[in-house]
Amino acid sequence: MSLSAIKALIVHMGSLKEGRKALVLVSEGYTNIIPPQMRNADATMPGFGNPNYGNAQAGVNDPLEDRANWLASLDMDSDLREVYDTANKNNVAIYAVDPRGLPVFEFDINEGGGIGIQTDSSYLRSTMDTLRLLSENTDGRAIVNRNDLAVGMKQITKDESAYYLIGYNSSQAPADGKFHEIKVRVKRPGLQVRARKGYWALNAEQTARALAPPKPAVPKPVEAAINSAIARPSRASVVRTWIGTSRGENGKTRVTFVWEPLPKAPGDRADRAEPTRVSLMALGADGSLVFRGRVPDVAVASTAPAASVAAANASGAAPRGAQRVVFDAPPGKVQLRVSVEGPASTTLDTETREITVPDLTSPTALLGTPFVLRARTIPELNKLKADPDAVPTAAREFSRTDRLVVRVPVYGPGGTTPPLKVHILNRAGSAMNELTAAAGPRPGEQQIDLAVAALPPGEYVLEIKAGDQDSDAKELVGFRITG
Repeated sequence: MSLSAIKALIVHMGSLKEGRKALVLVSEGYTNIIPPQMRNADATMPGFGNPNYGNAQAGVNDPLEDRANWLASLDMDSDLREVYDTANKNNVAIYAVDPRGLPVFEFDINEGGGIGIQTDSSYLRSTMDTLRLLSENTDGRAIVNRNDLAVGMKQITKDESAYYLIGYNSSQAPADGKFHEIKVRVKRPGLQVRARKGYWALNAEQTARALAPPKPAVPKPVEAAINSAIARPSRASVVRTWIGTSRGENGKTRVTFVWEPLPKAPGDRADRAEPTRVSLMALGADGSLVFRGRVPDVAVASTAPAASVAAANASGAAPRGAQRVVFDAPPGKVQLRVSVEGPASTTLDTETREITVPDLTSPTALLGTPFVLRARTIPELNKLKADPDAVPTAAREFSRTDRLVVRVPVYGPGGTTPPLKVHILNRAGSAMNELTAAAGPRPGEQQIDLAVAALPPGEYVLEIKAGDQDSDAKELVGFRITG
């Protein structure tokens, strides 16, 4: 774990600047094997299940133990080589500092279980050699076997205060993936030259990868859709909300506001108050009242036609499920003031947000906001697909056992319904599967069966387009599959 963390830090340091970087590594060294006296069945019980505990001669002149130590040293050399190779590629010098100063023993007398002097000395040399190996192969220094660490720290500061950075192109330009030695000499006598011992050349595959053009960036709309799907409410939030738009009456846009209680997260108080109602106020750009009401109660005030809004609001879900309220608003900026209420009308949370209500009166092809319907069983799914007033879910995180239907309002010239092109995109924005859209239960709506059972866990985007051109109306729905 320590060596992996060092490699990750070195890669990060390599991205900071082009010149030389120094990594001060404070460690007692590394080993991947312990003496036979310490190989207890239970680390908390010294000697338990270990016949070699207390035997100072255990492992001495033992061919099997020598073989195990040799294999362990090969593995350790390989692990260390990965570290200093990464350091050399990122121009990072490692300065290893042993905080023990001038150590006498590798193991404490109370943990050794009778380890002999010969075995202890061997392990001590081995761990200090790992520090020297990391430093010497990255043009650093190993500050070991000294009690005065201040002198070593000053030397590190001196090394990093002034140095020469020499770059050159090899005339041979090797691409063999092998190590090539570098020797740096100066003509002036009496100088000591310290430099990297060499470099590992790229092989043909690595060279092709380095020269390949960069991968195209994830499109901003796709990235935004994924971020909205994976965004988690704060611990203070008790509800999850969704806002959608469709064509309203008299040139206005119909706004649908949905909220549903958030399930309790691990660590939440058992007596946490549950939300029972949401008060909603919508104000226009000039401060005029557009809507005021409580969900699941009816609207208190609205500028929309009473009959149409009341019909939509009357189709809300059961009190414990998702709640919905619908009102008409003029296109433009609208401020929503949301207040979540608990038992006895206590306020649990408040929020103010600005939304832009789109103008859906254009004669060109337009799309309203897609909304997601979730079912647990096939009968429930069929019931949702046939219900024109089904309440959408505000969630965007689903399991592969969920059955999903995405419904989208579609508006074409002269009241027609243009055909839709639907694809599932991966996180990079590349199309994976093409889906078909069918007529929904309400005129002007189409719905898509979104089969998630075959999708592996991850983030995806459902792309819905009213045409084949990039300029055509398009909506993106991000979602996550958890497993």
